[in-house]
Formats: sequence, C-alpha cells, structure tokens
Amino acid sequence: MHRSPLRADLILLLVAAIWGSGFIAQRVASRSMGPLTFNAIRYLVGFALLGVLLASLRRWKPNRTELIGGFWLGLVMAGAAWLQQHGIEFTTAARAGFFTGLYVLLVPVAGLLFGQRPRAAHVIGATVAVAGLWLLSREFGSDLPNGEPTGGLLPGDPYIIACAVLWAFHVALTGKLAPTADPLRLAAVQFAVVAVLSGVIALPLEASRFVPESAGLLALCYSGVLVIAVAFTLQIVAQRDAPPTHAAVLMSLEAVFAAVLGILLLGERLTPIEYAGCGLMLAGMLLSQLLPHKRTQAEIAELTDPVR
Repeated sequence: MHRSPLRADLILLLVAAIWGSGFIAQRVASRSMGPLTFNAIRYLVGFALLGVLLASLRRWKPNRTELIGGFWLGLVMAGAAWLQQHGIEFTTAARAGFFTGLYVLLVPVAGLLFGQRPRAAHVIGATVAVAGLWLLSREFGSDLPNGEPTGGLLPGDPYIIACAVLWAFHVALTGKLAPTADPLRLAAVQFAVVAVLSGVIALPLEASRFVPESAGLLALCYSGVLVIAVAFTLQIVAQRDAPPTHAAVLMSLEAVFAAVLGILLLGERLTPIEYAGCGLMLAGMLLSQLLPHKRTQAEIAELTDPVR
C-alpha cells in the first residue's frame, strides 16, 4: 500500500469542515466558562477517547520521539488554543476567522525553521487563499454585542493574531514530526499536555467562572470529541502525506465551511463579496494542487514509501 496525496486531501477537507463547525461550540462555551477551563476539559475528553482507542489496539506506549515531539506540540497547541478562545470573547466572529486564517500565509515561513522548502504552487495557493479569507471577512458588522465600534483593532484582535502565529508553527512542526511517529500516540501526548497545563492554570484563575449549563456542556462534548479527538488526530494522519503549506491551504477552508453551516443551521446569508471570498479560497486549494510541478527524487521517494 502506497501513500495517497488524494486521501490526505480528503482527510484535510474533513478536518476543515469539523473545525468550521467548532466555532459555534467555542462561542457557546465562552458564556459559561473561562478559556483555560474550556480547553482543559475538552482536551481531556480528547485524550481519554484516544487513550481508550490506543489501549484497545495495544498501541498505548509512546516512544521517546513521540513523548518529546508530543510535549512540544502540546505546548504550542496550549498557547494557540488559549489565545484563540480568550480573543474570541473580545472581537467579532468574522474578525476572529480572518486573523486566525493568517496562519496559512505564515506556514511557509515557519516551515523554513525545520528545513521545509515550500513549492511555488503552495505559496501561490496560500496567497490566493488568504485573499479569499480577507474578502470572506471584509464585512465585519456595525458593532459588537456590547455596542463597541469595529473600527481599528478590537481588544481581542491581538490575541487572535498571536494565535495565528502559533498555529502556523504547529502545522509546520506537525509536518516535521508526523512522518516518523504514530499519529494516535503523538496526538494523545499533545492532548495530555494541553489538558494538564490548561487545568493547572485554570484552577486558581477561573474556578468562579465555571457555570454548568446544558448548552455549555453540549459544546464541551462536541468540541472534545470531534474538534479535538477526531479532527486533530486526522490532521496528523493526513500530514504524513501532505506538505505543510498545502495542508494549511486545505485546512483554511474551515472558514468556508463555517459560512456554509451558518447558512444551513442559523439562517445566515452571504453577500456577493463573501461568495467571492469562498471562490478564491477554493481556487487557492486547487492552484496548490494542480499547478505544474516537476517532482524531485526526494518527493518521489516520499510518495512511494510504504505506509508505516
């Protein structure tokens, strides 16, 4: 059995769809608990589910590479998850989506730190996708729920921008580690790191903010099971076969899926400009995959190696 780039692309599209729906859960949960509490519980749920699966497969014992790699991935993920969840409380959803999407443009830069040289097609596709994100989020709305104007940077925007930087680093680091590690064990270790780190900090800071309610608990379960356990594990599986920049373009489609789900589930409507943004993002995905490129011997060897 050989590695399949098409299979990786389909998995990454599924990841983007799950992440797009996850924004709804994040907004709902923010009303009844702090960002660290939310992250600690949902990542604990994700770790528990993966732990059961690994135990049933008798693959529960991580090696040294997976422990060290998962630890660093977990540190980066904990920071990114906190910045995003905290920032989304103090900005609009559209702005949060746009600024988070900046990681698409940053992934090629982060990848250089690990010796990953992106193809020209990946860079062009990423640039087009970012232009689409800008159009998709161009209409920020007249004000926030508390009446603050949307002109200039809002209090949550710097947190979301910093989050995008960390997500780019996470995607690049995952691309470096995924081909040499068991994806389930690597995901489990990083989830454990996020859960422990977030929980330890949340106990003294956010205990008074936790108000159990059905909507918040449902958002926790959805986010823990699908957004964390399923989507992030699938990301690692797919990135065994997909270059980091190309993976980032595909995963950036979470904004498109969020818009579509908003139409279907919440009765929202898109303007012509926003539809154009969706079209550009899809174009970025196709360009990164279809532009002519002569494969190097290293790329050919990578694609024809048997799956571990």
